Amino acid sequence: MISAAHKLNEYPGPCARIHGHNWKIRLEVHARNLDDQGIALDFGDLDQLLWKVVGPFDHQLMNDLKPFDQLNPTAENLVKYIYTQVKSMIPANIQMHKVTVWETDQYKVAYEE
Repeated sequence: MISAAHKLNEYPGPCARIHGHNWKIRLEVHARNLDDQGIALDFGDLDQLLWKVVGPFDHQLMNDLKPFDQLNPTAENLVKYIYTQVKSMIPANIQMHKVTVWETDQYKVAYEE
């Protein structure tokens, strides 16, 4: 989970103003094979990869940071960004399946290819 603020560019409502969320993030991966212990990927390693991607946004205004200084920081753009970044870093025996981001307890968005 990260706590980060954003404001939606050219949005005709209150979300055009700076506001924050406690963003919950779920990664889903598929394993192509397992090691001798029956493990595909240590969850701690996956957490570290995720933190490399989202950690810079924690307690920040996302609009001030790449790529959201050029890209509207919607939940949809955030989930796609997380997906593509983590996918580029995971080991070859792991296939990225889906990323889900909750903006609130009620509203979430998922991205998969």
